[in-house]
Amino acid sequence: MSVSEADVLAAMSKVMDPELHVDLVKAGMVKNVRVTGDTVKLKIELTTPACPLKGKIQADAEAALKAVPGLKSFDIEWGAQVRAAGGGMPGGALLPQVKNVILVGAGKGGVGKSTVALNLATALAQHGAKVGLLDADFYGPSVPLMTGLADKKPVSPDGKSLDPLLAHGLKVMSIGFLVEADQALIWRGPMLHGALMQLVRDVNWGELDYLVLDLPPGTGDVALSLSQSIRAAGAVLVTTPQDVALADVVRAKQMFDKVHIPVLGIVENMSQFVCPNCSHATPIFNHGGGRKAAEMFGIPFLGEIPLDLKVRESGDSGVPVVVGAKDSLEAKAFQEVARNVAGRVSTQSMKSVPLPVVQAR
Repeated sequence: MSVSEADVLAAMSKVMDPELHVDLVKAGMVKNVRVTGDTVKLKIELTTPACPLKGKIQADAEAALKAVPGLKSFDIEWGAQVRAAGGGMPGGALLPQVKNVILVGAGKGGVGKSTVALNLATALAQHGAKVGLLDADFYGPSVPLMTGLADKKPVSPDGKSLDPLLAHGLKVMSIGFLVEADQALIWRGPMLHGALMQLVRDVNWGELDYLVLDLPPGTGDVALSLSQSIRAAGAVLVTTPQDVALADVVRAKQMFDKVHIPVLGIVENMSQFVCPNCSHATPIFNHGGGRKAAEMFGIPFLGEIPLDLKVRESGDSGVPVVVGAKDSLEAKAFQEVARNVAGRVSTQSMKSVPLPVVQAR
C-alpha cells in the first residue's frame, strides 16, 4: 500500500497542540513533508524553542504516524520559529525587529521582580531563543550588578545609537550603564518617558524573539509609558505569598487591563524556604497566595520560586542561578516559568494571526 503526502497531513491534522488548542497542520507547524515509498520525512516547527509541551506533541505525532496504513518508517525533524503576538505585528514602530515584548512587573517593591526578569530572560535564551533584557527600573537599576556588567559601558557606533552589552546569552541595556552608580535619579514623568523611549528606540537590539522589560514596581509613569508606546505580547506579574503583596498584584493587574495588555500569568517568588540539609519546606512568607490570586483573576499560574541562598548569591555575583546552579531546584523552577511564559506568548500569537492553509501537493 502506497503512502501519500495527503495521508501524512491527515494524520498530523489529528495531533493537537495542547496549549494552542489547534491541530499541527492548521497551525502551520508541519513542514517539508517528503514521502518515499513507505517512508516519510517531515519537520514539525514549534512556536517557541521553550515549548512546555513538546514531549506530548512528539508522542502524539509519533503515534499518529505509526497508525498510517502502509507507513513503515518516519523521521521527524524538530525546529522552532517564534511568532509575534499582537496581530502578527512585532513590538511596534519603536521595535520593528523584536517579535515579542514581555513586561515583568509587580505592584510593590521587594518581591524579586528583577531576579525573575533576569532568570526568565536567561532561561529563554538557554532554550535557543534570541533574547534581550531591558532594565527599565529607573529608580533601582539592579541588572548591571546581577549580570556582572556593573563596570561596563555601552558604546555608540555612530554617535546616535547604542550597542547593547552581552551577558549569559542576552543583549542587555540599563539606565544603570549610563549614570554613576551612586547617582540618584530625581526625575519627573516627562524626563522618565524621554529617557525610556531612548533606551527602547536608540539601542541596536537587532532581531529578537523576546525582549524582557524589567519594569519599576507599582503603576506609575514608566509602566504607563511603555504600555502606551510599545506593542507588548503581555505582562508577567511577580508577587510573594503574603496578603500585603497580593493586594498590590490586584492593582497591577487592573492597570494592565486598563491599557489592554494581556497578563500572561503570575509568578510566586520566595514561595517557601527549602532546607538544604533535610529538604524540609518552610513557608516563611506563607505559601500558595500567588496560585490563589491567579485562580481569582482566571489567569495562569506560571510557577513558584523557592527562597534560597543560591538565588541571592547568584544576583550578587553577576551569574544568574539558571547559569551558575542549573541543576538546583531554583533553576528548574525558573526554567518551568520560562516554558510557561513562552507557551502563553505563543497562545497570544495564535489569537489574532490568520492560520495558514496547508494542502498536499
